[in-house]
Amino acid sequence: MATPMASSDRASAERRFFTGIALAILATVIVGFARSFFLRPLFPDWPSPSETIFYVHGAVFTAWIVLLVVQATLVAGRRTEMHRKIGPFSAVLAIAMVVLGVVGALVAAHRVTGFTEVPVPPLQFLAIPIFDMVLFAAFVWLAIAQRTNPQTHKRWMLLATVNLVTAAVARWPGVLALGPFAFFGLTDLSVVALAIWDFRTRGRLHPVTLWGGLLIIVSQPLRLVVSSTQGWLAFARWATGLLG
Repeated sequence: MATPMASSDRASAERRFFTGIALAILATVIVGFARSFFLRPLFPDWPSPSETIFYVHGAVFTAWIVLLVVQATLVAGRRTEMHRKIGPFSAVLAIAMVVLGVVGALVAAHRVTGFTEVPVPPLQFLAIPIFDMVLFAAFVWLAIAQRTNPQTHKRWMLLATVNLVTAAVARWPGVLALGPFAFFGLTDLSVVALAIWDFRTRGRLHPVTLWGGLLIIVSQPLRLVVSSTQGWLAFARWATGLLG
């Protein structure tokens, strides 16, 4: 059985862990979207969306990931007052992300060609980003509601972001062709890392790690099941029809 670390060592190691995992998420996103977004001029022939909304979407989502790193770094540097001052901006940015994420998903699903680089019927695939946005919104709301509880707050924020990383992981070279269980599985490594951290430092899983992580993992096959049902397809046709 794991033995919890001494409090002083744990605090120092915890700051390094959460900063490190935030940086790993940033690196994951940069690698995944390098060819279609970050380094697009270097890959002019790489498939990329033409609609402006996706570049606004990319900029806002990148800002969220950078903000995660900044906030983790501020806590690591014990600049918690600055961390709290930036908090309201995080809430505004999260709202913008949900709006852009939903609208962007509907725009892509409404295209005749569907989602870029995704060989799945667009109305069916729409379930993936919509589930992402629902979980992200719920997790961020829970993080804000628990902002006075640092251990709970930071885990909800981390898991909210981890839930979005699948889109970047799927765009790593060669991963998309391996299928959903490959890119979902690679995403879940962040949840596993958080679970290992809890066992190492607490001797047990934090409730947020348990229930939030479980919800992410269970939602992944659930999306695949739901996406092919007549109920979902009817909803997807209605939702995309709102675009005209």
